[in-house]
Amino acid sequence: MENYKGTCNEINKLASMDIISSITVLFRKWSGHTPVTIKRLPDTASGRKYYRLQADNIAAIGVNSNNKRENQAFLYLSAHLKKHNVSVPAVYGTDIENGVYLIEDLGDNTLYSFIEKIRHNKDFMEQAAKMYKRVVDNMPVIQVMASGDMDFSICYPRPEFDCQSIMWDLNYFKYYFLRLSGVTFDEQYLEEDFQSLAKYLLQADCNYFLYRDFQSRNIMIKGDDLYFIDYQGGRRGALQYDLASLLFEAKVQLPAGLRQEILDYYLTVFSRIKPFSAEEFLEYYPSYILVRLIQAMGAYGLRGYYERRSFFLRSIPHAVENMDWLLHNYNVGIKIPALMDCLRQIADSREISEYGQEGRELTVSINSFSYIYGSIPQDNTGNGGGFIFDCRAMPNPGIYPQFSNMTGKDSEVIEFLEKEEEVIKYTDDVYSIVEASINNYRKKNFANLMINFGCTGGRHRSVYFAEQIAKRIKNSFNINIKLRHRELEKLDYESNDTGSR
Repeated sequence: MENYKGTCNEINKLASMDIISSITVLFRKWSGHTPVTIKRLPDTASGRKYYRLQADNIAAIGVNSNNKRENQAFLYLSAHLKKHNVSVPAVYGTDIENGVYLIEDLGDNTLYSFIEKIRHNKDFMEQAAKMYKRVVDNMPVIQVMASGDMDFSICYPRPEFDCQSIMWDLNYFKYYFLRLSGVTFDEQYLEEDFQSLAKYLLQADCNYFLYRDFQSRNIMIKGDDLYFIDYQGGRRGALQYDLASLLFEAKVQLPAGLRQEILDYYLTVFSRIKPFSAEEFLEYYPSYILVRLIQAMGAYGLRGYYERRSFFLRSIPHAVENMDWLLHNYNVGIKIPALMDCLRQIADSREISEYGQEGRELTVSINSFSYIYGSIPQDNTGNGGGFIFDCRAMPNPGIYPQFSNMTGKDSEVIEFLEKEEEVIKYTDDVYSIVEASINNYRKKNFANLMINFGCTGGRHRSVYFAEQIAKRIKNSFNINIKLRHRELEKLDYESNDTGSR
């Protein structure tokens, strides 16, 4: 071992000599050289161990895993995807008996590192969109073309993303996130919702290759080329899951406008290669975003809460932000009230939203509500509440039949209200007060500001003013905004109600 940099004692700190010996043999057989250095790469959530072996200008990655079925799945999928011209790492050698294999070294530049590098550029949206569209261009081959002759029986741990697979993820979330973060729930009702969600998800077309961890850290950039790694958990499943994984990755935090642009591009690309119903895809897409975010939260709970690994704790607030955005911008298409209650507890929890954060950024919570259908929205941050603006003195669209089935987000209602000078003045006055508070809160490093708008029914005026103030804040400040229309959420819930418990 005299050619290695570092003593045998130092190497033993990284791995057993059996692993080192096995990957060294593979490296020699492949390259004809003895590695000069062997460097243990940072641990991942998977438990696999990775090593970079180098000799002069030759490099390769040694992988160690004692999970024989997972190794077999990786090696099979590597060969199969490469056969379909998907850019995956070449396999240089295998030693299944000792649980090691040697693969191509693709460097350290990932899509994630690329996004972080350009995040503050003026043309960030343009650069990011261009790169994500390149990724999407590869997805038809990976998801559709490669699935046609794939032997899914080799996939690990299940041949398909079936009910069992979904329940594993949901129960991970229950035991490693909900319980460990202190969220309260009725286990029987939550279990019923889990079953309903799994059944609903499987109504989508599930006859494609589901990559499973299709995220920015698993997309490598080498020169001008993209490569795809860590697909050993792939199996048969729905198209929506992988796109949700890509666009709602917690640490990346893609802007909503960029996510929509990439979604539209994805639908366009797929419409060119196969008979494809965009309407059906979009029907199930929100529920697949939901289950992917739940899967991520379960993983963060296990690695962060349970194993106390700070990297994963720092990801929790980003996942919560994505979940909160989903709840306020999509209808998941199914009645799951117990689960939704858990998710709203998570979104409203100051403690959870600040896990792992070294510094605090201001979050502005904006709510609309009805004075007659419930109490004033509660402040769950521990600060005792914030502004409450009474909108009942403003002109009321709700008394006119043509507006009865509309809300303060509809253009007809907006046009009605904005014809009135007193509405414009009220909006300006409210924003002046709010703007001054935001500036003061930021100077004092406060973390939360709550703004409530109330009217009679909670559907027209309060919704309008909440939306308008949220827009003005968004245009003036780079801060987190949580916008919630309580009475509209009740209407959504009732419209999805297929029966009571």
